Amino acid sequence: MLKTKGKGVTLRRGDKGFDAAVQGTSFNARDSGRRPDIVVQANDTGDVIAAVNQAREHGLKVTMCSGGHSWAQNHIRDGGLLIDMSRVRSIEVNSVKQTATIGPGCHSGDLNAELAKQGLFFPVAHAYTVGMGGFLLQGGFGWNSRVMGLGCENLLGIDVVLANGSLVHASASENADIFWAARGAGPGFFGVVVRYHLKLHARPKFIGLKLQVFRQKHLEDVFSWADRIGPQVSPKVEFQMVFNHRCMGTFSDGIEVYAPVLADSWKEAREAVDFINKSPVRSKASFTFPLVPLSLDFMMKSGEKTLFWPGVRWYADNMWLDGPIDPLLPALRRIADTQPPHPSHVLWLNWNPPPQREDMAFSVETRTYLALYTAVRKQSDEAKYANWATENMRALSEHSHGIQLADENLALRLAKFMSATNLARLDKIRTQRDPQGLFHAWMGRPDQAPANPTAS
Repeated sequence: MLKTKGKGVTLRRGDKGFDAAVQGTSFNARDSGRRPDIVVQANDTGDVIAAVNQAREHGLKVTMCSGGHSWAQNHIRDGGLLIDMSRVRSIEVNSVKQTATIGPGCHSGDLNAELAKQGLFFPVAHAYTVGMGGFLLQGGFGWNSRVMGLGCENLLGIDVVLANGSLVHASASENADIFWAARGAGPGFFGVVVRYHLKLHARPKFIGLKLQVFRQKHLEDVFSWADRIGPQVSPKVEFQMVFNHRCMGTFSDGIEVYAPVLADSWKEAREAVDFINKSPVRSKASFTFPLVPLSLDFMMKSGEKTLFWPGVRWYADNMWLDGPIDPLLPALRRIADTQPPHPSHVLWLNWNPPPQREDMAFSVETRTYLALYTAVRKQSDEAKYANWATENMRALSEHSHGIQLADENLALRLAKFMSATNLARLDKIRTQRDPQGLFHAWMGRPDQAPANPTAS
């Protein structure tokens, strides 16, 4: 979804512009074929309250979206009412208290740009046009989250319209059950958040990137090294690898090793990424670029333009991994060898979470994250590539400890995204707060999937 312009309107099936409005709520050009009965392009809280009341009175189920970066397009359902929050994107910053209040349609890049002017920071999403609403609800794996915590851990509170049409504030001390649920429920949340209240941080003094590129023939050696060194890498480094068909510098199949670093000084940053210079596989690299200072704005925009093209039919899937890399290497080789054309790509992320999080709905993560992104540029290639990510993740299911909702594929592959205890607690809260089931939840639940004895 691009940044919306103009006043929002309400459209019904058959109205001129209805289909464009529905498809316009998604940056994914794939047309699922699903259509709601009504689309409400909300301009403010009053529009949201009116839409929720209308849905309840007419027996219509509700979905909502903010930035439209749901790969699975969870918000686009058959029938019901879709609330488009992309126009509710205000940003108010209190630099003295180091807090901010934002609308759900606020783009991550816009928030970052505003905070940068004031020397402040929030762990926003990695891509510029991701809407903060969906990002925060699913957890919020943002820039510098290994140091500052998930985006949802930096929430002070939310203002939310519930199924009965009431506007309430939720925080750790007020409507705490709603606040607990909002931090991790993702598309399974039972309300429409109209404002997020954020805790801000001082901006890191140095932001930069170190990059190394390998030919695909070195995949096994590179991944074995990355798996061994990962737990030792400073949390100030977002150590990750991407393999695709157009690697930087070689413009061929290969692996890009990225080390974005957010530190308190250039010296600290150099020390943090020195593990790349000392790696036993460095001699096999086609290129090893020096650490260079780069703005977060530049990295967000360039990453999005390079890897996440608009106007493309996207399919994604993911999983958390926690075991040794060796049993996975044949599967990773198969994934690399069968990868669809660019800009399809694979992400391996060194996460290594802290031993304990705050008590919240979010509850599934392990030390390594693997995500597959399929880009279908030609309709004629749809049948050939549409199931590539799903099939490869299914083949690795015995190693999976669950998925991240940011890259969910629950309509096609059921998987665990929340602990069983937390899911049961969330269901209980939903029954109390949305007894008629006004709001749609996820397109699949982990308790509908076959038991996985290796998942924890």
